[in-house]
Amino acid sequence: MASQVFYRKWRPQTLAEVVGQEPVTQTLRNALSSGRISHAYLFCGPRGTGKTSTGRILAKAVNCLTNGQGEPCNTCSICQAITEGRALDVIEIDAASNTGVDNIRDLRERANYAPNQARYKVYIIDEVHMLSTSASNALLKTLEEPPPHVIFILATTEAHKVLPTILSRCQRFDFRRLSQADVVAKLTRICHQEGIHIKPEALRIIAKSATGSLRDAENLLEQLTIYYGAEIEPHQVQSILGITGDWRARELVKHIINNDISTGMTTINNVNSDGLDLKQFNREVVEYLRGLLLIKTGSVEAVDLTAEDIAELKDLAAKASLPQILKAVKLFGQLELGFDNYSTLPLELALVDCALPAEEERESHAPQYESRQLTEAATPPATPPSPKQPVAKPEPVSAPAPAPPETAITPLEPGREPEHLRQNWKQLIERAPENTKRTPAMAILRSAGVKPVAFEDDTVVLAFRYPLHKENMEKPENQRIAEEIISNFLGHPCHIRCIHQPEDNHLLKAALKMGAQIIDVEEK
Repeated sequence: MASQVFYRKWRPQTLAEVVGQEPVTQTLRNALSSGRISHAYLFCGPRGTGKTSTGRILAKAVNCLTNGQGEPCNTCSICQAITEGRALDVIEIDAASNTGVDNIRDLRERANYAPNQARYKVYIIDEVHMLSTSASNALLKTLEEPPPHVIFILATTEAHKVLPTILSRCQRFDFRRLSQADVVAKLTRICHQEGIHIKPEALRIIAKSATGSLRDAENLLEQLTIYYGAEIEPHQVQSILGITGDWRARELVKHIINNDISTGMTTINNVNSDGLDLKQFNREVVEYLRGLLLIKTGSVEAVDLTAEDIAELKDLAAKASLPQILKAVKLFGQLELGFDNYSTLPLELALVDCALPAEEERESHAPQYESRQLTEAATPPATPPSPKQPVAKPEPVSAPAPAPPETAITPLEPGREPEHLRQNWKQLIERAPENTKRTPAMAILRSAGVKPVAFEDDTVVLAFRYPLHKENMEKPENQRIAEEIISNFLGHPCHIRCIHQPEDNHLLKAALKMGAQIIDVEEK
């Protein structure tokens, strides 16, 4: 006899064996015990949470020859036939491959015939939301006036796509994602019965990766046993899942909290040199940062890490402020969407931005605030009130600021290109061509410590506070994209030249405000 895959071999055979869906199974047991059976059920929920298995158990329970306390006996001929998939009166239909109206019309005709052996003819329609509109309407006619010997069990992962008229004619049960504890408990029972020796830590990794789907977890456990045999270690599970499990994810979080840019840069580039998956490495960094955030906010019980890791994170949380942790979580958490390649630049930029003091960060965005202040200063003052009249306090809503997309751009005067770019840097970013908005070059231009300082012979001179930003911008592809963005904003072709300017020159700032112009820039 051919061996069965785990998820079929260990499929629940009674409602009591269904994992993690107690509200659903208890309601069905009560209905079966009292004989209050509905003609149509709708089972909704994520994949691998027991919808189809519960449908088969329900089909056995309503047809069981002994009908013991709302549960199937699993020993009578009808129960065994349904379990083995040979019962003629239990029909399973995959709506994803039978979407047409003709399929449902055929179902309606067959439904009128009495059952062959069982008490009820049960139709289990999986992924019912995949039916076409005409097929759904045809099914609706049967649900409106069903034959007394027919029960419909509709299953779907996307209930919002099912016709409201069908929803209103079914008893709806919502299946939830399984907790990690429930998945681990079921996997532990399977391992005990199958003679698999695996540590609880490894089972927790499997349960976490399954994201609430027991079927996915059972499939992964079987895959591990095929590859490694009956002895499975946590690092083998990590290897199969592509999890680095690298200690440097924790180390990078330490460098982030300690504002140690130099060591953090070394860590990131060592990880890259060792060939680790940067996407997965970043996910693990974010997981530790999330743990740090939970501990800082007093939710340590929600942290799913080892006791040693939690103790280490508690020490870090004591050193860090909540705004600092929140900033790091946001910066590294958003990198997941921008990883189009395996460049270390996004990680490096996030690290630098985390360490950037708040005052310097505000300075890097100062041009937009200065521009707003100049606009407000240019607005004529209102007529002063009479001395005898009380002066009303200004209301913040009396002069609403324009919406961000409509922010005015200061006019470009010949010879004042650098000042024009500085004052309108935010608008330059917003108006960049769509094909440039998710590139490393755009990430550099968005970062703090980058500003235009001179314009010479159609070349914009960009000053960078950090050498790393300058070096990355000088890469041919990044330089080409930056030139495209700036040329698009200025309205004529231009080139860029990069210099390193480690700190602000306050004398230069003052001179520029008094009307001075830069005629030459000495590269450092």
